[in-house]
Amino acid sequence: MVRRRWMAAGIALIAASTAVAGPAVAAERPGGVALPWGSATATWTSTSPAPGVEVRTAAISVPQAHPVWTVTVQAPAVNRMTGAAAWAELGDAAWAAKSVSQLAAAGIDAHVDQVPWPAFTDTPHGTEGSRVRVGGFATQADAKKQADAVTATGLHPLVEWTGYDVDQAPDRESVHVGIVDPAVFHGRVVADHGGAVAGRSTTSAQARAAGSVLAVNAGFFITSDADGVQGTQAGLGVYGGVLDAQSSGGRAALILQDGSRHSRVANLTSRATVRDGASSYPINGTNRVPGRIRDCGRPGVSPTEQPRQDFTCTSADDLVSFTPHYGADLPTGAGAQAVLDGRGRVVAAGTVGGRVPAGGEVLQGIGTAATWLKAHAVMGRRLTVDERVRDSAGRTVPLTGRTGIVSAGPILLRDGKVAIDAATEGVVDPADLSFGYAWAEQRQPRTLAGTDARGRLILVTVDGRQPGVSEGATLEEAARLMRGLGAVNALNLDGGGSTAMAVNGTVVNKPSDATGERAVGDTVQIIP
Repeated sequence: MVRRRWMAAGIALIAASTAVAGPAVAAERPGGVALPWGSATATWTSTSPAPGVEVRTAAISVPQAHPVWTVTVQAPAVNRMTGAAAWAELGDAAWAAKSVSQLAAAGIDAHVDQVPWPAFTDTPHGTEGSRVRVGGFATQADAKKQADAVTATGLHPLVEWTGYDVDQAPDRESVHVGIVDPAVFHGRVVADHGGAVAGRSTTSAQARAAGSVLAVNAGFFITSDADGVQGTQAGLGVYGGVLDAQSSGGRAALILQDGSRHSRVANLTSRATVRDGASSYPINGTNRVPGRIRDCGRPGVSPTEQPRQDFTCTSADDLVSFTPHYGADLPTGAGAQAVLDGRGRVVAAGTVGGRVPAGGEVLQGIGTAATWLKAHAVMGRRLTVDERVRDSAGRTVPLTGRTGIVSAGPILLRDGKVAIDAATEGVVDPADLSFGYAWAEQRQPRTLAGTDARGRLILVTVDGRQPGVSEGATLEEAARLMRGLGAVNALNLDGGGSTAMAVNGTVVNKPSDATGERAVGDTVQIIP
């Protein structure tokens, strides 16, 4: 039977899960939330933009914290994927001792910190590496002067704010929490790509277009033409039951189903196949440039089939499908193409490019995939496309018209316990300390999502990259914050400059980009 996924019209309808009986959780008592920053104090305010939707804002301070600007000496390293020279903020003990001696010879005092591995489930324990630092300064400009002196010794310095350090407390945090209670809220929770997969728009613009009362940014997406088409998802994306982007390995996802009734967090993978009778070929991507796989995590790609954050893998043999949600001109270049109508019948073949027809689908292939298409995409012949999304237990996620999925990673909480699978989801690499340290282990702006024991959906933003205003959170801190808010299962969504929460179409947090709110690939929208 032909898989007519384009018949699922409209924006994905998704929901918070069915309420489960259980005790009251910390999220019920804002003043009692267990914060991850030690002796932090918080002032909470609360508003309700719709029945069953609450937005809580916390101004958090740690009076004992006194961050400063400092100079970090970077250790030489090698990128494990490319073999290129790189720099790491941590090195081994021998390198640290040699660097301190070299600085001392130039009359510069330095100290060494032993940085432990964080509480990830799939990385080593004990000391991760040695960090060499010089001084503490009141201003960034003063630290820069010291960095120039370090450079003169032949070392490679980096000016940093210690409020971002995993082993020191921040002085300020700004947190926004949205809670959607399915027992009271009877609207829709929607996964939204802004009207086109191949496009970018801000969280607040998508919120205004959707008429939502609450919205946050969602999954990872492509930001550079060198990596593909900007705005397309770098990971699994399902909107209105249509698989519009395939998974990057078994990474974390927020599954949203049945209007406003069900949501859950799980590690998901996707698979797709096109068949012509007894012959078939795997579709390794959806709505992306053939041969370029952002964040990797797909079979047969190089240099790794494992997920790899913010890294583009390649494949010489690649079959990609395009749905009507793509919303842009198709990629051009070498290879073969087949255009299918709403019944899966081949209506055009050969020339690469053009647009996806309404109610149809396009297949593009390079290498052996092009060879297969040329042999089987015969005018008038029907091709069958089969798609499956499964969780880590092997259960199929039904792709109905009321299913939406946004994905990023890693998992933060599983069954109420911190369970950060950082290496498995490709955001750190124990064999390459030049990869992922700042992204995962230092404080960054974060967008988080989870569910609590009562089936409520919890959406959180933590502002960051703003010294003295809001530092952000490490992955471990993000997990502990979600647990303190009452979540039992949670994941990390896209963060950094993408982090944004909009209430009634207006951004309520402070995004970190100097230019303001960033245009993103997709969002989660709460629509009354």
